Amino acid sequence: MAVVFLNRMEIERETEVGAAQVWIEEEDGNWISGWTELDDVESASREIWYEGMVWNEMLAVYRHQLAAKLAEGYRPVIRDTFQEFLESGQRGRYTQKLVCYSELNTDDELYKRLAAWRRAKATEEHRAPYLIATNRALRLISTFLPQTLDELRELPGIGESTIQRYGEGMILHTAELERAHSFPLDWVERRLDEEAFEAWTYKNKERKFKREAERVRANRLLLQASKGTVGEAASLTQISQESGLERRELIEMMESLEKNGYNLDAIIAHELRLMPETQQLAVRQAYRDMGDSFLKPVLKKVYGEDLPGDSGLDILYEQLRLVRIRFRRESELLEQVQRPASSHGLETESAVQPEVVIAPTPAAKSKRRERLAEA
Repeated sequence: MAVVFLNRMEIERETEVGAAQVWIEEEDGNWISGWTELDDVESASREIWYEGMVWNEMLAVYRHQLAAKLAEGYRPVIRDTFQEFLESGQRGRYTQKLVCYSELNTDDELYKRLAAWRRAKATEEHRAPYLIATNRALRLISTFLPQTLDELRELPGIGESTIQRYGEGMILHTAELERAHSFPLDWVERRLDEEAFEAWTYKNKERKFKREAERVRANRLLLQASKGTVGEAASLTQISQESGLERRELIEMMESLEKNGYNLDAIIAHELRLMPETQQLAVRQAYRDMGDSFLKPVLKKVYGEDLPGDSGLDILYEQLRLVRIRFRRESELLEQVQRPASSHGLETESAVQPEVVIAPTPAAKSKRRERLAEA
């Protein structure tokens, strides 16, 4: 087993300095990453973070777990190998501090009132709430209490079109409130504790890398399931439980994989086995008649206006999206058949399902080891 990467980590406690090691090892294409506490050398035990053949998955899990340790307060002895984690860079730092300060000092009652206003506005305009204002924007407003449109413009992530459309409604909740601070908000950088900001930064990185690790794992599980038969294919519920992603997100990933040439019909057939064939045919016909860009018109055409509640409606939308994956692939194959014979050779070659490379080749290992220091 070759040690590819090793670094010592330390944490300052009340009466002592704790120590640990983060490491990555490799043998014959098998990757192992993990963590070893060094407080008691004799009883030091290895905590395995990842063991397997998939380089990208190992790296994603490693980043997530390392970010979690940094959020706990561990710091590397050799800092240059952790630039991605330890330096946010000057670009965007002011914005990050505003967001951090707002999350640490949100007026929860005002936030709830703003969220209620957003829900009402979304219902009135038949729009998704996040298109009116994100949760982050509402926290910024409920913390800094802008009372004019110009002050609202100083808050990051709130665009001019949003201000023109909803700005008056937003500041209506803050215009009469007393505040102990002023605009502009350059005072935030002086008032925000650096240790609190650093801990907040690592927490955000932990969530980001956790999400990345879940997506990489889900991608592998989907491709593995696609190679089985209908009876052998893992269900989306199983993949969801193992990866941590919701079924809706998995279907979005399936749509993307299909566009890139992967055939996921084994999973689709497994998920649609309880959907009557007559309904599947009706959905296909609706796609031919109405196009496959929007699902709601197809839903109403096939099932009418009397639709089930939220959980039942979610199932119907899932089925529509799965049928649409098949419909689009079959439509593309039909187009290829109908093209001039002179182009068939090229089309046949491009239609071959891409090979899934799950581990670095020996020639690439040394380059990836060099790049690891930058991870």
